[in-house]
Amino acid sequence: MFGVLEDTGFEVIDKEFEACFIGHARVERLWTGARWSEGPAWFAAGRYLVWSDIPNNRLLRWDDTDGSVSVFRQPSNNTNGNTIDRLGRLVSCEHLTRRVTRTNHDGSIIVLADSWHGKRLNSPNDVVVKSDGSIWFTDPSYGILMDYEGERSESEIDGCHVYRIDPDTREVSAVATDFVKPNGLAFSPDETKLFISDTGVTHDPDGPAHLRRFAVSTDGKSLTGGDVFAECTNGVFDGFRPDREGRIWSSAADGVHCLNPDGELIGKIHIPEIIGNVCFGGAKLNRLFVAGTSSLYAVYLNVNGL
Repeated sequence: MFGVLEDTGFEVIDKEFEACFIGHARVERLWTGARWSEGPAWFAAGRYLVWSDIPNNRLLRWDDTDGSVSVFRQPSNNTNGNTIDRLGRLVSCEHLTRRVTRTNHDGSIIVLADSWHGKRLNSPNDVVVKSDGSIWFTDPSYGILMDYEGERSESEIDGCHVYRIDPDTREVSAVATDFVKPNGLAFSPDETKLFISDTGVTHDPDGPAHLRRFAVSTDGKSLTGGDVFAECTNGVFDGFRPDREGRIWSSAADGVHCLNPDGELIGKIHIPEIIGNVCFGGAKLNRLFVAGTSSLYAVYLNVNGL
C-alpha cells in the first residue's frame, strides 16, 4: 500500500495522458488468489465491488469499508461479465448455463436471455445496460470451447453475435453478426456510439485484435457502421469502460491502455498480469478497478467514470 508495486506505473505515450493521472497515486493490489478474474461491477450504495473468478466458479466481493474479500456467490455458473442496471441490480453473463441473468434486490435470480430464434446462446461474455433499460451483450464461444470456464459443447448458433434485450418485451435481437469473437462492449457517454471489441486472434493467429465503433440508431434499437476504432498493440482489448470525456480505458496483456476519443493510444497503466476487465468505482467514480489474471487492483485517477 505504501510503496510501488513491482512492474506497475504509468507510461506516457502522448502528453495529454499526463492530465489523467495523479503524480503520487500508486497502483494497489487489493487481493490475490483467483484463477481468471473478470467482470468487475461497482455497487455505489453498498460501497463494494463484485467480480468473477470464472474457473473457480464463484463471484467475489470486495468491501470498500474494511478492505475484506468474501464469496458473493458460489457456484456462479462460471459467470463472466457483470454490470449494474438502472435500479442497482446485478446483471451477469453465465458461461455454464449460457444465459444472461439478473439478481434482484431480494437475491432471487431471473433469466433475461438464454436463446435466440429457439437456439441456445453460445456463452454470453460481457454486458452493458443503456439508459432506456435495454441490455446489450456479446456471445462468443469461449465458454463452450473447453471445460475450464464452462462446459465443452457444440454451438447451436452459426456464429458469434452481439444482442440486445428489449426492456419491455425481453425480446432478444441480434444487432451485429459479423464478429469472430465479440467480447467487451460499452456505450459512449452520450450513448450515440457503441464500442465492441473482437478478440478472434485468441484462436486464430490471423484473427482480429481490435475495437470497433458503431453508431446507435435514433430509436436506440439497432447499429450501423462498425469501423475499426483501434488495434490492440499488446494482447487483446477484452473488457473496457469509457470516462466522462470519452476516453476508453481497456484491458490488455501489459495492463490498462488509455485511448483518446480519436482511438489513439495515449498512455498505459502497467500491471504485472494480463488484464480481463476494468470498471470505475468509488464515491466519485475516480478509482479504476482492474481485474487481473489472479488479482484485483485499483488506482485513483484524475478522471471520472460514467
